[in-house]
Amino acid sequence: MFDIALLWEMRGLILQGLWNTLWICFLGCLLALSWGLVLAALRLANPRLFGYPVACYVEICRGTPLLILLFLLYYGGPSVGLRLDAEVAGVFGIGLYGAGYFAEIYRGGFKSIPKGQLEAARMLGISPWHALIRIQIPQMARLIVPPSTNQLIILVKESALISIISVDDLTKNATTIVNQTFQVIEPYLAVALLYWLMIELVARGGYALEKRLANRRPRHTFHKSSHKNAHKDPAHANG
Repeated sequence: MFDIALLWEMRGLILQGLWNTLWICFLGCLLALSWGLVLAALRLANPRLFGYPVACYVEICRGTPLLILLFLLYYGGPSVGLRLDAEVAGVFGIGLYGAGYFAEIYRGGFKSIPKGQLEAARMLGISPWHALIRIQIPQMARLIVPPSTNQLIILVKESALISIISVDDLTKNATTIVNQTFQVIEPYLAVALLYWLMIELVARGGYALEKRLANRRPRHTFHKSSHKNAHKDPAHANG
């Protein structure tokens, strides 16, 4: 029989694990999004110089499990003079691992923009910076939201692996409760529900952002009507 009183009694451990999972996931995903954008920008800006190193980084991230990267950062780091707390290793592990995937997502979004638009912007005297802000990023954002949302969901689920390097997250604290009470179903069901809620929030946020970007209208559509009014016959305008 499901014992809800057990969860209430152990709520301190569960809430502590939830808080640790939330802030580590948030910082790790933020690092992955930021570093992935830097990698994609470097690869596109100078393919000859950065193309091969970034491609190698991406392939290593794709071919290496997150758990191995966490082991290297936490257990292997001290052998090369890098000593990280378990929580910090978790943030960097999630961030560095996810950045490889986001770099490809960003690169695909930029590559999908027709080159003719950038050539036209160049001919009109629009600077590369303004072309990036007003042409490339708005179009890229609409394309990358769905795959980025899916990748964030994957990172949140895989964050359960940080429990193996002694981080007091949801999974580790649930295991602690199981070892103390010998009750298996209640703690792990509670953790499963909390992970589902976190992932549902990420998914809903992604859907809302995707819908908002899809409904955005170009800023300069008013030029068309003003252009027509400017060419109206003055006599008709006065009449």
